[in-house]
Parts: sequence; C-alpha cells; structure tokens
Amino acid sequence: MSDIRTILLAEDSLADAEMAIDALREANLANPIVHVEDGVEALDYLFRRGAHADRPEGMPSVLLLDIKMPRMDGLEVLKHIRGDEKLKHLPVVILSSSREESDLARSWDLGVNAYVVKPVDIDQFFQAVKTLGTFWAVINETPAKG
Repeated sequence: MSDIRTILLAEDSLADAEMAIDALREANLANPIVHVEDGVEALDYLFRRGAHADRPEGMPSVLLLDIKMPRMDGLEVLKHIRGDEKLKHLPVVILSSSREESDLARSWDLGVNAYVVKPVDIDQFFQAVKTLGTFWAVINETPAKG
C-alpha cells in the first residue's frame, strides 16, 4: 500500500474552500487536505519554505488551483510548477469561476492537467469536486521513476 498523499487546495474564497473541503470529505477520501489562500502560499508549501518550511517531505497527490487569487494568481503558480524539475509532474487541476477563453488557453499552454469551471449551482460544485478528488487523489497514478 502506498502512502496517502495530501491534496493541496489553493483558493482565496473561504466559502468556496469550505465547500471544496466538505465535498472532498464526503467523497470519503483519506487524503489530508491542506488549504492555502493565495499563490505565494501555494508555492511556499510546494517548495517547503516560509511558514511551510517544516512540513513533511513529499509532494501532494494533486493541486486544486484557483486562478484569480491575491499576491500571485494561479496561472503564475502553474508557470513556476511546470518550470521546476521536482514539481513539473505534479497534477494540477484549475478549479476556477473564470470562463474566459484566454485563461483556459493559457492554462493548457502552461501544462494544466484539467480545467474545471466552478459550477454556480452548489450541488453541481459539490459533485464536481468529489469526482475530481476521487480521480486525482485515488485513481490517478503518477509515472514511476525509472
């Protein structure tokens, strides 16, 4: 049995973060969930620096990433992740309310694994996050290092 890895949620809206966490919990995932509120904190967590310097080693199973966040937006975070040798294979799912074609195109250009527009309907949002959590945290396997 492999060790259970964290789900990292980068979301500045506390209401959306709480809903996402509730949905992941309802999916009965054993993965711990770490919530950060902006892009700078997301990178601090991933690079184990600042307030997250003493967190346990290892990468999350997936990063659920909002685009529109203070200090550093999600697309900038994605650019840093894909440009780093250790992080470039981390599955990143954009979970955003943005329907702007430019955000979608830039996300794919930067190597996002999936782009999900947050449904306005609470039940649909809940279902979308449960499905994402189940796929990315449980079913999806990262390539074996050979």
